Amino acid sequence: MYEYTQFYIDGQWVDPVAPNTVPVENPATEQTIGHISLGSAADVDKAVAAARRAFEGWQFSTREERLDLLKAIAAGIEKRREDLARAVSDEMGAPMSLASGPHVGLLAGHLQTAIGILENFPFERQDGDTLHSWEPIGVVGMITPWNWPLNQIACKVFPALATGNSMILKPSEIAPINAMIFAEIMHEAGVPKGVFNLINGDGPGVGTAISGHPDIDMVSVTGSTRAGIAIAANAAPTVKRVAQELGGKSPNIVLDDGAFARSVARGTAGMMSNSGQTCTAPSRMFVPAARMEEAKAAAKEAAEAVIPGDPKGNATIGPVVSKAQWDKIQALIETGIAEGATLVAGGPGKPAGLETGHYVKPTVFADVTNDMAIAREEIFGPVLCILGYGDLDEAVAIANDTEYGLASAITGEDLETAKKLARRIRAGRVAINGGYDMNAAFGGYKKSGNGREWGQFGFHEFLEVKAVMGAGPGKVPA
Repeated sequence: MYEYTQFYIDGQWVDPVAPNTVPVENPATEQTIGHISLGSAADVDKAVAAARRAFEGWQFSTREERLDLLKAIAAGIEKRREDLARAVSDEMGAPMSLASGPHVGLLAGHLQTAIGILENFPFERQDGDTLHSWEPIGVVGMITPWNWPLNQIACKVFPALATGNSMILKPSEIAPINAMIFAEIMHEAGVPKGVFNLINGDGPGVGTAISGHPDIDMVSVTGSTRAGIAIAANAAPTVKRVAQELGGKSPNIVLDDGAFARSVARGTAGMMSNSGQTCTAPSRMFVPAARMEEAKAAAKEAAEAVIPGDPKGNATIGPVVSKAQWDKIQALIETGIAEGATLVAGGPGKPAGLETGHYVKPTVFADVTNDMAIAREEIFGPVLCILGYGDLDEAVAIANDTEYGLASAITGEDLETAKKLARRIRAGRVAINGGYDMNAAFGGYKKSGNGREWGQFGFHEFLEVKAVMGAGPGKVPA
């Protein structure tokens, strides 16, 4: 049983100002696996005061001091990889192979990327008589989600730490245990008092207090578009920077070529990973209308090869994270059927033999049109929609016909065609044939948010630019 009812503030574990203990559920068993406390505005005040004090010194720390700290954190992560993976599996229902692989791997990978960037990051640049310097923005409030919890913590904490900021992290109350272990790693690594703080809580209790706090200089949030809008509105009176990584409904354009069946199968399997609970998931697949039947066959075979089941066994995917999420997905599956889409695989209800746990059948709809709810709403489950296109101009037009613009994909043999299409897609990321890069900018267009994370772009997110004029060589009073 995980018992984490304290918060990490000013370098120590402290009780909440007002006790408010809630259970944490394992979505595979529907059993309570631990407890956390939900914080309040009073807890946020304590953490912000600690972070503000710490920032006065940490902002002037040297590159070497920051590198030493990041390397100590890296050693701590390696020491506790198994603990982190087990926590992610228990609270999210992720198969252990996924939890110990991509989930923990992304945490460690972003840290190594941050170390590499910090070693040579240019914090100053002389432009004629003006010295431009990049300085830490200050105290950062961080609000992270449950679906890739360690990844999103890494995307915010490591670049903010490397650039001299102090911070308050609010992880998701649905999957909070991994973050508590992360805080233990930070403490053991010797993070200076107040530089890193953690408060558990929900959006109304802690998220609102963070986004509206006058002594927080920036809020970085990953979550739904609805949540992002609320946070930005609440932050507006204090004129703080708000970086948002929000929802997505990502297109995957499959080219008409000899790799077609393989591309469809690959896209289907990719959609199902992490039980479809990925903001960049390629949930809208575009195929040549003349090859729709071929696409149905390839997608059906690929979906039926995805095995939901016990995360501690050999399952491909586990459950979705909660009953509320399961209910939402089921309602949208029923809507897709009612709208007239062709159900190719899966469908409503739980997979056979999995009555306990929030399991969803890997589901594929074909003959979908872009006006259907299943093509427009972010389902956030293992549900793929296949749409037909007449030519590539039409494919691009339909792909861009969405309020989202977080990510996209193009799969096929003609790289030059893929690169030309990539320039026309209105999204922050385009993955050609599964391309992946830890240094690539990550962030969205339109209602998928603003700002960029990952790599060097993530460093700039937490920096202010100062221009010191008259700072050229030999500039002295006349």
